[in-house]
Amino acid sequence: MRDAIKKSDVLIEALPYIKKFFEKTIVIKYGGSSVDGKGIDKKILEDIIFMNYAGMRPILIHGGGPFISRMMKKAGLSPKFIQGRRVTDSQTVHIIDRALHIINRTIVKTLSLMGAKAFGLSGKENNLIRVKRMRSGPDLGYVGEVTSVDTTVVKRLIEDNIIPVIYPIGIGRDGNLYNVNADDVASEIAVALKAEKFVLLTNVRGVMRDKNVLGTLYHTLRAGDVTRLIKNRIIDSGMIPKAEACVNAIKGGVKKSHILDAGIPHALLLEMFTDKGIGTEIVK
Repeated sequence: MRDAIKKSDVLIEALPYIKKFFEKTIVIKYGGSSVDGKGIDKKILEDIIFMNYAGMRPILIHGGGPFISRMMKKAGLSPKFIQGRRVTDSQTVHIIDRALHIINRTIVKTLSLMGAKAFGLSGKENNLIRVKRMRSGPDLGYVGEVTSVDTTVVKRLIEDNIIPVIYPIGIGRDGNLYNVNADDVASEIAVALKAEKFVLLTNVRGVMRDKNVLGTLYHTLRAGDVTRLIKNRIIDSGMIPKAEACVNAIKGGVKKSHILDAGIPHALLLEMFTDKGIGTEIVK
């Protein structure tokens, strides 16, 4: 009986959030070592399907860095990174495209087998992600920064209750493919769609004052706080582009950004449908 009461309490707590986010667009980015040719964690996909069934409009943008590196090594190429970004020559960018396509196809198939309608998209199609070659800093080759996003196809999909699954390859004015940071792509798509929420799933609980002490987790930050924490080196290394992508989304009109640990089972549902949440939310 007590277990049944606890379960009903969870449902009652979730109800106002389900009502609040009905027909709202939620942009979710997921990457890291757990994304490979076999797809991604099914618990993440279960959360996305739940959101879809509850009347929300989730959009998934995924990366796949470790899988890309393995495919490069099979082709006899050594992955090289400068300031956390992959050096990308003309051969590498096509390997990246193939690797991400494999992951994308697997995710879409898995979502379909789990009962959802999903459709895979590449940033190079339908002018979805237009880029220019990144010029600031060292020469990284075919690495681009987003100049524009065309969400026409994405809007049609979510209006038809289909989950778009997008991978971040962009195309430049020169017609070449470019490797693009998935956090940046997801943030720009969230802005273009005027999303209710932008969620970054990563391998840490969120922004913490001390990375080794869970009790120092910031549950809520303002955009200005993020800038200060970067300056004070509390947010550093690989967390900087993620935090900056969240701030970019907020400044572009997205209501809230979130950084969550994808390793926590059903992290999305716990953050979206509970009063306290489990990660860091960033607000204006």
